[in-house]
Amino acid sequence: MRGDALDKKRNSGRAIVRQLFLDNLGKVITKEELIRAICEGTGLPDYENWHQRLSELRTDEGYTILSRRDRRDLRPGQYLMLSSERREAAAKRVRPTPSTWRAVLTRAQSRCEWQEEGVRCGLMDGATDTVGGGTVKLTPDHMRPHSVDPRSHADDPAQWQALCGRHQVTKRNYWDSTTGKLNVVAIVQAASGKDKAVVFRMLLAYFGYTVDANGNVGKV
Repeated sequence: MRGDALDKKRNSGRAIVRQLFLDNLGKVITKEELIRAICEGTGLPDYENWHQRLSELRTDEGYTILSRRDRRDLRPGQYLMLSSERREAAAKRVRPTPSTWRAVLTRAQSRCEWQEEGVRCGLMDGATDTVGGGTVKLTPDHMRPHSVDPRSHADDPAQWQALCGRHQVTKRNYWDSTTGKLNVVAIVQAASGKDKAVVFRMLLAYFGYTVDANGNVGKV
């Protein structure tokens, strides 16, 4: 499919997802409902990059869409928009030139470049994502988060990395690979329940609160 056709499908997919949430404020939307709505709206038989459309609504358009990372009562694959209010979003995204993207893919050996604790994801473009499901589609990602600096040079491969769809969502604009600047709130949101509990206890102690056996919070 040509690039302009891909852009059209991507943009229409985003519009469908946006409207689905706006029509169902305060209601849980499942992954399956997202995919079904996009497929019905675009005429596609399947849609692998639904999670990328979610990421675009969050980062490009400033909508707050909650997931399991934000609320424990949400199960994996469930999403919730409580309000149509939008945060201030960064400027229009810059995309790498075709030659830059080819250079990035060559450097990455057509594998996801996401690294966590020194371990690289390594999912290959076109393979099956055994964790998130679906076919892996590598897409360009700013080394500096778009919300920090939307002016990444389109012709500089060093400012881009190749990420699979799952790790595009995981990043969620909290990691600046060039400066080390972190969005602490987003990092805590992405942490496991066990790590969230550690942070919670640390903050209680920091602000001088305790929790009794019944879960009641009190000031020290």
